[in-house]
Amino acid sequence: MKLITELNDTVSCLFEEDKETGKKNYFIEGVFMQGDIKNRNGRLYPAHVLAKEATRYNKEYIQKNKAYGELGHPQGPTINLERVSHMIKKLEPQGTNFTGRAKILDTPYGNIVKNLIDEGAQLGVSSRGMGTLRERGGVQEVQDDFMLSTAADIVADPSAPEAFVNGVMEGVEWVYDPASRSFRTMDVVNETKSVGDRNVKELQQRKVQLFEKFLRTL
Repeated sequence: MKLITELNDTVSCLFEEDKETGKKNYFIEGVFMQGDIKNRNGRLYPAHVLAKEATRYNKEYIQKNKAYGELGHPQGPTINLERVSHMIKKLEPQGTNFTGRAKILDTPYGNIVKNLIDEGAQLGVSSRGMGTLRERGGVQEVQDDFMLSTAADIVADPSAPEAFVNGVMEGVEWVYDPASRSFRTMDVVNETKSVGDRNVKELQQRKVQLFEKFLRTL
C-alpha cells in the first residue's frame, strides 16, 4: 500500500464567537476530497471508494471526536498528536465531492494556524490515506482498499487554480496490520521477516546439533 496525499486549495477560513465566553473559535471548511476526476497527479478516486471510506471515517473517527489533522506534510500515515492542529467535525458528500469542516484547536500547531489566519494567510488542505493504485487507461486509479488517515492536513496554499494540485508524498510502501490496527513500512516488515528467517534457521541448526550429540551417546 502506498501513502497517498492530495492538495486542495478550496477551503475557507471563518470564525464563530462563543456567546457564553466571548471566545473566538476558528474553523476551516470547503471541499476536502473529489471523486471521479483525474487530478494533476494522474490519479483518480472513484466516488464510490471515497463514499465508502468517508462513511467509515465518520463512524470511527468524526463521531468519536478522534478525527485529527496536522499542520504540514507528515511523512507517514499515522497521526502524531504533537503536531495536531485541528479536529475534523464534518465530512459529507456533495455529488462526487466531499466537503468538510474542521475546528482549529488550542494546541501549539493549532495556534500557529490561528496566527496565520489572523494575518490573512491563504491555507489549503491535503487529504492523507493508504491504498493501492491500478494503472487504467493512463490513469492511476485508487482501489477499494483505500483508507483515510485524515481527510485534511493543513498546508500552505499551492496557488493553483485547480482544486487538486501536485501531491507531495508517494512511493513509500506501507503495510496495514489489522491485528494491531497500525501501519508499518515495508523495510520494517522485511527486516522482521529477515529476523524471523534467521531465528528459524538457528533453531533448526540447534536441533541438528542436539540430535548429533544424542547419537554420540548411543
